[in-house]
Amino acid sequence: MILRNGDISYLDEIANIESICFPPGQAASKEQFRQRLTVCPQHCILLFDDSSKLVSFINGFATDQPDLTDEMYSSADMHDEEGAWQMIFGLDTLPSYRHKGHARMLMIEYLSRARAAGRRGVVLTCKEELINFYKQFGFVSEGISHGSVIGGVQWYQMRRSF
Repeated sequence: MILRNGDISYLDEIANIESICFPPGQAASKEQFRQRLTVCPQHCILLFDDSSKLVSFINGFATDQPDLTDEMYSSADMHDEEGAWQMIFGLDTLPSYRHKGHARMLMIEYLSRARAAGRRGVVLTCKEELINFYKQFGFVSEGISHGSVIGGVQWYQMRRSF
């Protein structure tokens, strides 16, 4: 497996994986990824299999705002490289590559980079069935998110403080 930083040249592949992993209304658009990969590509980590196929990625940005809001998903210009908090917008893995440690590898790398950058911690939102998955990385559930209701789904905010 090979890790690489996000790059606009993978825009189509990233948008395709997102559309496979999330239903319409919850998936980020190709334009949202274009903005993220233009403004803060260093906050997107791509994972390739041995045949150089993109199979998983994690993305987000840094900000001084302590809570993740829906506005952040569509406003890459809210990114602040000096921000105290690292946000995670998504951790996507193609279905045929799930349960093989790929998401874990990306999460460990993302947390490591956030800590090395001097962030206070990392924030994400997830559906209830994924709370235990994120707890294994030290995330603590803060309950139902009041800042994120994207796709009309109930999201739970989780935080990993350093």
